[in-house]
Amino acid sequence: MKAVGSKIIKGINHGALITCADNTGAKILRVFATKGYKGKKKRQIKAGVGDVVLCSIKKGTPKIRNETPLAVIIRQRKEIKRRDGTTIKFEDNAAVLVNEKFEPRGSEIKGPVAKEVVKRFSSIGKIAKIVV
Repeated sequence: MKAVGSKIIKGINHGALITCADNTGAKILRVFATKGYKGKKKRQIKAGVGDVVLCSIKKGTPKIRNETPLAVIIRQRKEIKRRDGTTIKFEDNAAVLVNEKFEPRGSEIKGPVAKEVVKRFSSIGKIAKIVV
């Protein structure tokens, strides 16, 4: 896992419902923790593009609904400012389920993936069709 070079404003709050962009069987995820997040007392936990979050599966196949897997945020609605001065934002918040080694559990990703995620997790970039 590498560091992110962009100025990423964390746009996904604790308890947010996000879509699952892979073919594992999960449809909607609820974020309940961010791995490695260090904040202040009484400050709400947030996550951004490229962050690893713990989530619960709210909608999906019955087999996968009992799990609380790790996921990597690949898109967010809040804009991301890159070092070259460009800003980018997506039309939805989405994540991909990963295992303990941060390798994707699914075999394909629906929709675009941010370039910051591919730099940090190269295994996600291998199965992504569109990298923006």
